[in-house]
Amino acid sequence: MKSTGTLETRLRRRSLHEEVTEALREMIVSGELPLGQKVPEKELCEAYGVSRTPLREALKVLATDGLVTLEPNRGAWVSEITVNDLDEVFPVMGALEALAGELACRNVTEEEVRQIRALHDRMMEHYRKGDLPEYFAINQQIHEAILTAARNPTLTVQYRSLATRVRQARYVANMTSERWRRAAEEHEVIMRCLETRDEAGLAEILKSHLENKLVTVRDWLLARKLAE
Repeated sequence: MKSTGTLETRLRRRSLHEEVTEALREMIVSGELPLGQKVPEKELCEAYGVSRTPLREALKVLATDGLVTLEPNRGAWVSEITVNDLDEVFPVMGALEALAGELACRNVTEEEVRQIRALHDRMMEHYRKGDLPEYFAINQQIHEAILTAARNPTLTVQYRSLATRVRQARYVANMTSERWRRAAEEHEVIMRCLETRDEAGLAEILKSHLENKLVTVRDWLLARKLAE
């Protein structure tokens, strides 16, 4: 009984640690915890009703993802995004996106295509309403659905190890109306290529779609640096 109780305690702790990790990840990615800000550990512990232990375990995971920087005796800070970071991560992510598109065209089911089409139509409704947060949320679901349809676990692991940093860069950068319009048009092409199983076309548009995001984020970072 004693060993079972210990296991149950470990499992509860693990679940709590995972919940805190995901909550903090979303706060950082969405910009609720701004770039360069010290992570308010005490306030977060109070807000989530947890001790410092699961919070610090969560921060270690986020540090591995590159979202926070741990400094001895100073705590944790939300990591800054640099142009060098983007130039390193985005080309790799673009190659993974392209591969996911090719494999998805080969392996996606008709039901999955219908589900992705439904997501796309909902996302475009939010675009027409000017609802950027909901547009982003469904956009993420679409890219995840294409990744799932690729049926390649190794690709999934590598993709997700980089995806959080890309999502953070996308959220924090200013999305101009012109760039948003182009992004929506690109998603129309993505949908058509998936529905027609155009492997080369989907690979190319997914890669260029990400490259265009890189331009947006790089421009924002450079403008931010000049304003400092």
